[in-house]
Amino acid sequence: MENIDYKTMESITGGSWGGIALVVTAVVIFIAGLINGYTNPERCD
Repeated sequence: MENIDYKTMESITGGSWGGIALVVTAVVIFIAGLINGYTNPERCD
C-alpha cells in the first residue's frame, strides 16, 4: 500500500456522473423487469 499526501489526494477524481447515472438506470430497469416477470409470468412465443 502506498501513502499519498493531501495535495495528491485532492487531485484524484472519482467516477463521472454520466457513468453513475447509467449504472443506476440499468439497475432500476433490471429490477423492474424482474418484478414484472415475477408478477406477470407469461410464456414467450
